[in-house]
Amino acid sequence: MVNSLRACSCGAFSLCFLSLSSAASAQEVTVTPPPAAPAEAPKPAAAPTKATENEPPAEPPKEEKPGMELEIYGFAMTDAGYDFGQNDPNWFDTMRPTKLPSFDNEFGPSGKTFFSVRQSRLGVKGKLPTPLGDLKTTFEFEMFGVGADAGQTTIRLRHAVGELGQFGAGQTWSPFMDIDVFPNSVEYWGPSGMAFFRNVQFFWRPYATEFSRVTIALERPGGSADAGAYKDRVELANVVPHFPLPDLSAEARLGGKWGYVEIAGLVRQMKWKDLGTGPTDISGSATGWGVNVSSNINFPGKNILKLQALYGRGIENYMNDAPQDIGPVAQPGNARTPVTGKALPVLGLVAFFDLTWTKYLTSTVGYSLVKIENSQAQTPNAFKRGQYALVNLLVHPIEEVFIGPEFQWGRRENNSDGWKYDDYRVQISSKFSFSGKIMGKK
Repeated sequence: MVNSLRACSCGAFSLCFLSLSSAASAQEVTVTPPPAAPAEAPKPAAAPTKATENEPPAEPPKEEKPGMELEIYGFAMTDAGYDFGQNDPNWFDTMRPTKLPSFDNEFGPSGKTFFSVRQSRLGVKGKLPTPLGDLKTTFEFEMFGVGADAGQTTIRLRHAVGELGQFGAGQTWSPFMDIDVFPNSVEYWGPSGMAFFRNVQFFWRPYATEFSRVTIALERPGGSADAGAYKDRVELANVVPHFPLPDLSAEARLGGKWGYVEIAGLVRQMKWKDLGTGPTDISGSATGWGVNVSSNINFPGKNILKLQALYGRGIENYMNDAPQDIGPVAQPGNARTPVTGKALPVLGLVAFFDLTWTKYLTSTVGYSLVKIENSQAQTPNAFKRGQYALVNLLVHPIEEVFIGPEFQWGRRENNSDGWKYDDYRVQISSKFSFSGKIMGKK
């Protein structure tokens, strides 16, 4: 009997265990933890001791100030074209009236194809905030050889200049010129009648706003002379140039959203010394001066009219395409100084229109003139007048790239022999620009 009850009890217990196991597998069993002990109340802060009272308060974290800003920029540019006429081989990829022939077939047969990458450029700009204002620097070069490197694809310095506050120094645009007059052309050298000169200088800009400015500069002096009919005379063999004073230049620009008007001036002294010991003395001097009035006028749709009118004497080396500053003048009856020099008068005119047809299509059309009043003893084939004109159509698939054709015309006229020469060129150019900034913290 007892065994039967045990058996029944064991069976019942087994059934209950199986039932609980099945229920546990069917749903999650939640176990409620015991209640946590109440948290202790925060203890009051200890009263500061003598040592704590004497300690300075903690400094807030220092705020980072703007530091150096560095911009690297430039472009790779390829020029190709066909010149229907002829010009000086050292200037094969430019349209310069002074480099066109001064007599028949001076530079060989007409008609040639040319290619060039000499316009390609690389530059670095830096800006650093200082207690005296922003310190700005620019170092820029291109691959267009001139002077002793004329005709070469080689490094040529364009800008090496620094500026702090109102003052600056280095090689950069002369205040006498206005770079904003330069048109959106693909021909490298640009309008013949434009003032265009990057010179070594110290400059002061006492007034500058977004649209207006005043600049005064002392610039590196220089100049050149045409011996003309006397170039083979022994009397001139020992004559050397002498520049005791810097050139003085200044500009004043008044502008707004409509554009601007600028007037610039230049004055300079040029001397030459005869180091010979003969009976003649060709020493002399001349004062050069010039006035340049220029403007940009903005029209709706990013269309800009660019204008310049310039006149002066003995300032040819500040011009984009003009010859010597000093011309010879005979002095019959003067045995001591049979010839002297004269500062040659020069007139320069520029008128160009930059047109924006669409976001992807632009054009430029315009004309320029440079005219020299030759001196009495210059040769008949000396340069007298140069004319320059162009029209183009450029495609801009993206902001950093353009490609397109340009038609150019140039004319040279001689002093007194009646010679005139016209040259025509078709050029197509592509330009791929880049720029990037590196920001630092101070």
